Amino acid sequence: MAALWAVLLLLALVRPLAVPDEGRYAEVGRWMLQSGDWLAPRLNGIPFFHKPPLLHWLQASSMAILGQHVWAARLVPALNAGLMMVALYLCARYLAGEGIARRAMVMLGTSLTFLAGGQYVNHDMLVATWVGLAIWLFALSFLHGDRPHAGLARWGFVACALGVLSKGLIGLALPGLVIFVWLIWSGQAKKMMRFPWFSGLLIFAFLAVPWFVLAQHQFPGLLNYLFGAQQFGRYTGTTFNNAQGWWFYGVALLLLFFPWLFLVLAQVGRASQVNPAVDRRVFSLAWVWVLAIVVFFSIPRSKLVGYILPVMPPLALLAAWGWERALGHWRHAPKLWAGLVGLALTIAVVTNFMVESVTRDRYTTDIAPTLSCLKQPGDTIVLVGGYPYDLPFLIRADKPMVVVQDWPTLRKTTGDNWRRELFEGADFDAAAGQVLKTPEFLPAASQLPGHWLVAPRQHGSASDLQGWTLVQHGVGWSLYRSTPPGLDMAPVLARCAVAAP
Repeated sequence: MAALWAVLLLLALVRPLAVPDEGRYAEVGRWMLQSGDWLAPRLNGIPFFHKPPLLHWLQASSMAILGQHVWAARLVPALNAGLMMVALYLCARYLAGEGIARRAMVMLGTSLTFLAGGQYVNHDMLVATWVGLAIWLFALSFLHGDRPHAGLARWGFVACALGVLSKGLIGLALPGLVIFVWLIWSGQAKKMMRFPWFSGLLIFAFLAVPWFVLAQHQFPGLLNYLFGAQQFGRYTGTTFNNAQGWWFYGVALLLLFFPWLFLVLAQVGRASQVNPAVDRRVFSLAWVWVLAIVVFFSIPRSKLVGYILPVMPPLALLAAWGWERALGHWRHAPKLWAGLVGLALTIAVVTNFMVESVTRDRYTTDIAPTLSCLKQPGDTIVLVGGYPYDLPFLIRADKPMVVVQDWPTLRKTTGDNWRRELFEGADFDAAAGQVLKTPEFLPAASQLPGHWLVAPRQHGSASDLQGWTLVQHGVGWSLYRSTPPGLDMAPVLARCAVAAP
């Protein structure tokens, strides 16, 4: 277990921030720490209420202790991935025995789910971990006997509260869906009458509700935006990004849990053949857990790979049972096991480096050191033609960047993208929204000292760049400086050994 987590941390050290997601969420956490505003997550100083704040609280805390570095941001999903693995091992050992538990743990720990998703900075691993813990705890409570175990049930409500604070209503809805269907399917529905609903929901409310109340008070309309537009609207809408067919999560599961997913298929319809000691209720729990969540996320048109992470613990348990049934007594099984573990680890390492090479033109890792060296505290950074999500984190920006777009037109025409993130957030804080400027801002800014312009290297509007002096062409982005009359650029460029273009 420790060795697999060490591999995860090692992979997290050698890859730059992926954009947009990692750049966005790492910066929101960094800004929370720098600004001291722990109530409102902010992107570029603008309220960002797409998700609740637990990820950002944890990242800000991690950076406060370890420094504002990429690995400090990635430590948060890595810790949650480790918690998912520990929970799988402990629960599987209790329900299915030591051998199954160890095998399931290794299967999960060598998969892309753990080694890639576990070091990716966004909300998906957090909510998957807390949803999984809630399901385990509720299931163990109901399996305790005729009367559910009250203590385990209450800890399940704690996990639900943290799931809601991680990513919203699914933190409660998914455990509720899985457990309800499982209880009906396994003939345990009567036990729900003896469940500690009152105390459990009271604990849930105590933990989950205060932030929503405080944030709604300071930012009227937040609840409608967060739960209405960003959650219910995304689930039922047809205009959001990443529209995919019904088959999407089948492919996603194959990639995230290769090669172990094939062993899961051996369990279809074989509940009584896995092991005589296996409780049929446990086997049905694993299948209900997988199928209910896959169906739930297959309904909306908008689909993302990370949504399906909550099904990985039961898939690992099913795969471990599948190995025991199909290969457990084969004399060459140890060699095959070693080969598959090595294959899974190799795929994870190769994928880690491939992601960097494929998305290199989106990074600002080449111009960010130059900008960090040359800019003075309080200088203004202007963006035109795009939004480099990783830049403010890499340069540790001390104030929001000015973002130049035709905002009045974009409010009427733009789709589900970074522009909408910014102007919808600005509706909650008009003062913070002052950094959203129209193109008329550029000519005057080019003549003011202490202004820097960042634009995509292939930016198509030459008029936006008039009056600005090129400092550096990067792979994907270019850096310019304002040039008031009489300013000699040579000493400025020499400070960081940047060759004049």
